[in-house]
Amino acid sequence: MDSAPSSVGFDRFGFRPTVLKSVVDLGYETPTPIQEQCIPHLMEGRDLLGQAQTGTGKTAAFALPILSAIDLKQRDPQVLVLAPTRELALQVAEAFQSYAHGMKGFHVLPLYGGTGMSTQLRQLKRGAHVIVGTPGRVMDHLRRGTLSLKGLKTLVLDEADEMLNMGFVDDIEWIFEQAPEDRQVALFSATMPKSIRNAAQKYLKNPIEIKVACKTETVTTIEQLHCVVTPFHKMDALTRVLEVETLDAMIVFVRTKTATVEVAEKLEAHGFSAEALHGDMNQTMRERTVERLKNGKLDIVVATDVAARGLDVERVSHVVNYDIPYDPEAYVHRIGRTGRAGRKGKALLFVSPREHHLLKSIERATRQKIAPMALPSADDLGEHRIDQFMQLLRDTVVNQDLDFYYRLISRIENEQEMSPVDIAAALTFLSQRERPFVVKEIKAPAPTKGRSEGRSDSRQRKERKGYGKPEQEGGEITRIRYRIEVGRQHGATPREIVGAIANEAGVEGKHIGYIGINADYSTVDLPEGMPKEIEKHLQKVIVCGQPLRMSCTGEKAAPPRAHKPKGKKPRLGLKKSGEQKHTKKRD
Repeated sequence: MDSAPSSVGFDRFGFRPTVLKSVVDLGYETPTPIQEQCIPHLMEGRDLLGQAQTGTGKTAAFALPILSAIDLKQRDPQVLVLAPTRELALQVAEAFQSYAHGMKGFHVLPLYGGTGMSTQLRQLKRGAHVIVGTPGRVMDHLRRGTLSLKGLKTLVLDEADEMLNMGFVDDIEWIFEQAPEDRQVALFSATMPKSIRNAAQKYLKNPIEIKVACKTETVTTIEQLHCVVTPFHKMDALTRVLEVETLDAMIVFVRTKTATVEVAEKLEAHGFSAEALHGDMNQTMRERTVERLKNGKLDIVVATDVAARGLDVERVSHVVNYDIPYDPEAYVHRIGRTGRAGRKGKALLFVSPREHHLLKSIERATRQKIAPMALPSADDLGEHRIDQFMQLLRDTVVNQDLDFYYRLISRIENEQEMSPVDIAAALTFLSQRERPFVVKEIKAPAPTKGRSEGRSDSRQRKERKGYGKPEQEGGEITRIRYRIEVGRQHGATPREIVGAIANEAGVEGKHIGYIGINADYSTVDLPEGMPKEIEKHLQKVIVCGQPLRMSCTGEKAAPPRAHKPKGKKPRLGLKKSGEQKHTKKRD
């Protein structure tokens, strides 16, 4: 049996141990006001009417009590969360999955329009403890008989005012009629117009009413920018920013303790002075790191939200949100580490294509736009390095005694029959091997509206036609086989897997090799040398309601077979044993 971890703030609510452990692992330190006031009543099974803006932590306010009451043995849906949009439904479903990380066998299923029914039908047949959906698609499944609410214990209306504004009044009323009379109801709304009051009187029984104002506001002296970049290219993007920006000190925010160490080590490998700062460090180590940052012996600290609480260092000129926060209030706290004492500061936010809804959530909560920023191009970076190199040459000629080196160059010129230009070119090359003047461009991520939305029709056609035999560019690509914990019984197809990996890891579809779909897991062949942080990120990516939990099998993938020459007639007769299975690639 799990033992409850030590936690400040959340351990008094009576969560099941696995849920409490997830809260601690996610770095949550103390409950937000909406969580503080809502959780005890929801744990008691009371109906609740909550007025709270996006960004106050309301998803955790209802998800954590719900997960603590879930019966994992019951396959029928016990919880239904209604959300106004596909984006919010996905966001809430992913939050449930994060909070339920340690609950073996837990399933959450997002249901929304704009996608085919077949996959959702397979997932519903498998069973799910929590359904998060838009009213229209939930109604479709209820009418088809593919979704039953007979075992429902809790019904949540998230952003109820938005749903009513979008014309979902009749739909919501009809859905309530299909639910058991004794269900628990939680209604959350940013505003409380008369229509919401009427709905609450109709659907809620003696509700507790809670109102929490969102206090997210940002300092005007902080320049805020965002950059769209895939997880695969984050480190390259960060090092480019560090090279061209003029800064005093920087805090880089990541989500996990492990990431603080990994990112700090990579920055040090690139020649930057960086250290990790996380909750597992004792007070002495923490104070030492902060003091080194203050006195200029350290330039970059890579920190979690918890570790950076109360960090006040005037020389911090830049904050980078390496991992975008789920909670807009956390964003405000993060960027508040710069622009101290009236000084100007700069805050940069890295956003992957599928995290666009989190950016919009932050903009709504802070009531201001975060302007886009183009990363320094390969040409920009090359020119910057050349300028630095020329300045270094000028300073060296002026400030150093070079008599010995003049004689050495003369000797090399005579003995090796080399011109001064040849010698200078060779020495320049040798000195810049670690920081070349010719830099590779970062591939811009394709715009996306979701896991598979937004990709071009031609690319989708390629995927349906067996997209996955990579075209070899510059020689054979070595691939390694990975296992992912989503398979046929979850409704997975090669198309969903390709879309998730392409969007999340920045791997072009043509470089993704053979995909084998099995009953409860799949295998996928990917280029060798995937960075650890990308592999860890892909473990949490959700496909068909399941986290991929990607792991390397250590097995080298077989190279793709050569295409048959055009014009050659196909061989008639039966395929050889095993060939039928191999040809089952992307649908």
